[in-house]
Amino acid sequence: MAKDNTIVGLDIGTSKIRTVIATIDAREMLPNVVGAGVSPSSGLRKGAIVDVNETIAAITASLEDAERMSGQPIHHAVIAVGGSHLAAQNSRGVIAVPHGGEITVSDVERVLEAAQAVNIQPNRQILHVVPKSYTVDDQHDIRNPLGMTGVRLEVEAHIITGLTPALKNLENAVHQSGVDVDDFVPASLAAAEAVLSKRQKELGVVSIDIGASSTSIAVYEEGAILGTFVLPIGGDAVSNDVAIGLKTSVDTAEKLKIEYGSCNPVEISERETVDLSAISKTDSQVIERKTLAEIIQARYHEIFTMVNEKLATLQRDGQLPAGAVLTGGAAKIPEVIGLAREVLSLPVQIGFPTDIDGVVDRIDDPAYATAIGLILFGVKGPTRSYGVGNVDFSKAFGNVKHFFKKLLP
Repeated sequence: MAKDNTIVGLDIGTSKIRTVIATIDAREMLPNVVGAGVSPSSGLRKGAIVDVNETIAAITASLEDAERMSGQPIHHAVIAVGGSHLAAQNSRGVIAVPHGGEITVSDVERVLEAAQAVNIQPNRQILHVVPKSYTVDDQHDIRNPLGMTGVRLEVEAHIITGLTPALKNLENAVHQSGVDVDDFVPASLAAAEAVLSKRQKELGVVSIDIGASSTSIAVYEEGAILGTFVLPIGGDAVSNDVAIGLKTSVDTAEKLKIEYGSCNPVEISERETVDLSAISKTDSQVIERKTLAEIIQARYHEIFTMVNEKLATLQRDGQLPAGAVLTGGAAKIPEVIGLAREVLSLPVQIGFPTDIDGVVDRIDDPAYATAIGLILFGVKGPTRSYGVGNVDFSKAFGNVKHFFKKLLP
């Protein structure tokens, strides 16, 4: 957990930087949100930093916004990592249990270390390790092997890696903003943590976080992670399409998308028009709202088709009973649920952060899902992050011990 009873989630996106401050009830371990801040993001492209100084200024503005609201200074935070540079693979680790005795926390530590013995490119490093299931001797699909008896312990783990330069640049920008890093968490896992229930994860569900420059996907079944993916496409691509299709500036296209956009042109009359001079100083033409919706629908259809292709690699396309949950700022466009339901052949809903108290009216927004998820990860402590930034390996496993001990009778 964080160094005191305050946890900060910092979601550094390509379009917006969001900060959430929460205090933790030590008895119930429930977060109470006391502050939230947002600022326009600059200095990033497709989730990677391209201008350090601009990024630092944008991070600082978001932090100050949250500090003003909460009245508390921010010294450390849990940071979201997104972007198409992230990659994932499954791995298996096997160890012998000494003397065929009872499996201890030390054995769990060792088998998780064994699972990390994978070949990755020299410019990549492990960001997150998520145990999917354990096997003790011939007993499979075990969630928590502590206290069981056996001679062989095996784990199937999901390993997420990132480009080392991108991670280091992100860490440096956060440090230069005056904030220490408690942990790094993949954005896909953070968003899913905030909006998915235990029952949804048991039944089978996909979390789809549509950001500005990328779309993060996390698939769960039987309570375990099945796979994570990052698509190099998001809401900015929609705005660019609108700008090209309607011959407007990108700023005007963004306003059109937010204020008049829809994913269902069928419901829009051909007589509906928008006078751009009312929302722009540079554009003056009159456009048909139906044409706008057709452009938006085409790009969102492509995004959901790409999501479906990823689900097909797991043989879960159209096969998740709890359906799809959409998060992210780009998931708020009207009629997106109907289009997603049609393309994915799944029940679809918009995901809002749950299990939080405090200034809920400020953060009751799918765009805040990742930041809230970071808070929830902060409550657990850096139990599954290794090899990034200033996260100490032994300290991380110390939190694992504390977490597992709480599960024991």
